[in-house]
Amino acid sequence: MKLKQLAFLLPFVAVTANAEDIVISTDNNALVYNVADNGRVYQKYFGKKLKNASDYASMPNGQEIYITSGMEDYYEPALHIVHADGNPSTLLTYTGHKTSTLADGAKQTVISLSDKEYSDNVDVYFIVYPEHDIIKTYTTITNGEKKPIKLEKFASSMLHFDNGDYYLTQFNGDWASEANMSETKLEYGRKQLDTKLGARANMFCSPFFQLGIDSPAKENSGDLLVGTLGWTGNFRFTFEVDHKGELRVISGINPYASSRILKKGETFSTPEFIFTLSDEGQGKASRNFHDWARDHQLYKGNDTRMTLLNNWEATYFDFDENKLVNLIGEAKELGVDMFLLDDGWFGNKYPRHSDTQGLGDWDETKNKLPNGIGALTDAAKKNGVKFGLWIEPEMVNPKSELYEKHKDWVITLPNRDEYYFRNQLVLDLSNPKVQDYVFDIVDGLKTKYPDIAFFKWDCNSPITNIYSNYEKMDQDHLYVDYVKGLYNVLDRIQAKYPDLLMMMCSGGGGRSDYEGLKYFTEFWPSDNTDPIERLYIQWGFSQIFPAKTLCAHVTTWNRSTPVKFRTNVAMMGKLGFDLKLDDMSKDEVAYCKRAIKNYNSLKPVILEGDQYRLVSPYEGEHAATMYVGKNDGDAVLFTFDIYPRYKQQITKSESTVKLNGLNPSARYAVTEIDRTDGKDSKIGEYSGEYLMQVGIPLFTLNRLNSRVFSIKKI
Repeated sequence: MKLKQLAFLLPFVAVTANAEDIVISTDNNALVYNVADNGRVYQKYFGKKLKNASDYASMPNGQEIYITSGMEDYYEPALHIVHADGNPSTLLTYTGHKTSTLADGAKQTVISLSDKEYSDNVDVYFIVYPEHDIIKTYTTITNGEKKPIKLEKFASSMLHFDNGDYYLTQFNGDWASEANMSETKLEYGRKQLDTKLGARANMFCSPFFQLGIDSPAKENSGDLLVGTLGWTGNFRFTFEVDHKGELRVISGINPYASSRILKKGETFSTPEFIFTLSDEGQGKASRNFHDWARDHQLYKGNDTRMTLLNNWEATYFDFDENKLVNLIGEAKELGVDMFLLDDGWFGNKYPRHSDTQGLGDWDETKNKLPNGIGALTDAAKKNGVKFGLWIEPEMVNPKSELYEKHKDWVITLPNRDEYYFRNQLVLDLSNPKVQDYVFDIVDGLKTKYPDIAFFKWDCNSPITNIYSNYEKMDQDHLYVDYVKGLYNVLDRIQAKYPDLLMMMCSGGGGRSDYEGLKYFTEFWPSDNTDPIERLYIQWGFSQIFPAKTLCAHVTTWNRSTPVKFRTNVAMMGKLGFDLKLDDMSKDEVAYCKRAIKNYNSLKPVILEGDQYRLVSPYEGEHAATMYVGKNDGDAVLFTFDIYPRYKQQITKSESTVKLNGLNPSARYAVTEIDRTDGKDSKIGEYSGEYLMQVGIPLFTLNRLNSRVFSIKKI
């Protein structure tokens, strides 16, 4: 491959570069900045790491590291400060840099910049995980003036490219249709991906993207930037191609309605922008993220995950203690690790019989649970399963005791009719009293019922009626302070209950970010559990997140689909069930029991191994994904025939699946497992080279057909 395809060189800037290069490198890539004679810092290279670092000195400088508003640049800036005297311009020059090693082995480089006229300081942080080819970057902005300043824009990252073409893949949709992938070629002008929803920020647009350099994104080839923002709130990605064909990528908090007043000496830290550069397409970029996340970012990232039985689709709001105890018994019979009680267990003045009331009143409904949650944790312990509980502590129904007592805790306009999303409003987490209240919900339940092992933490509404009684005249601080307040609560919970596991849920994939996953072991990608739709939804989320973070349940959605198909789709994530055994035949129940045992034996490969997306559901009526154990270990392959046409002819090449990630020199036994008849079927023995270069016919013309294959070294 030519150097031009590997390295994103930037155009010459009319300044003379000196020898002060700052090289930020992973095992395979390098991001290089230069301190020019004018004292400003420029990005000069971003691409494949060169063996001889001295070669970077020969490269011309490109654009500035962190372009500011009000100076000579004509396009979107990364930073816009309005100074105390009203001057909207900032000029940043280099004051120093330092590199250190962090406790987890990551390498940190901090480039310090300052506006000498106003004494405001910006530190640009780069945290590098060399073996994973992952870089995190963020900025801190400090007011060095005597009076307050106003931050209008404050990006976490700014990256520059000068290539022939750029292809942006975005992940957007709506409730029950999350993370749909679509690709657009970027032309002159500005393209923005953003959200203004606040609490349920990612309902329409997910906080990550892929950028194909010179060619569209491909699974196993091509240069690709993949980035995501670690922020559980409003974000914005800006992609701007200028008149010269150069591209700037700006990532950070959405500045919409979020200007920030910084008092004298005050510092504001932006969230982390996390990115990787791959010259082997989407697959390599995904595996970079998956490995890094398990090792460095996810809460209990290298621990296993529990299978579960949820009551929601079995009962909805219509349950009592006896029904739940029976379901706990079904959890034991199925062989899952945990029973999860979903919405509908709380409220007495306004019992939670639907989503119209009770939210905010976290006491057990007496006529449903006369013996409280304790009777259920006791039943779970008796049956040898863990107990989990649904909560939505950031929200309130207007028809609730909490709303009646503390309307001042609610985000709502003082002089307008209230607008309700899902019959609820959002509590004001910018308020420390509300933070205490939300912490006390979890603390109170854990104190009273210490056997609660898991919380499903839901967040079903975006922020509506946008006004904070606490922020008063600083309303533009609400969106940011809300998220900071949420993190304060989660920090306190994690410190007091380090063994407590939690699912991040938000009406589906409304929360799907890596900062949230510092506190949650997993997240709920979508309320849509139709297995065909889930093939697409999980395909999208897998571009960024490892399988162990994706909760995938077998439910009654699309009941015409065989239970095996539904289960096999769910086995590609963190497996759960959400149904009643009485709704299934004896054969189906027997299959599910065997499938759980199979899944438990496959967990180390699925949850910890390398994922290879082989055949995309976007490209036809079939799909295939495999997981390979670390160090060329054993593998498991899932194949799906969705809706081939009636009597459609299928050629050998169309039915053939080429595998990936195996040792070409090793030999493997391929066996179909997880069959409905309970019997394994040996397919054959092959070299790794044969399986990857030639492949074997595994697709069929059967509709809604799924197969699972064990691939073991001989």
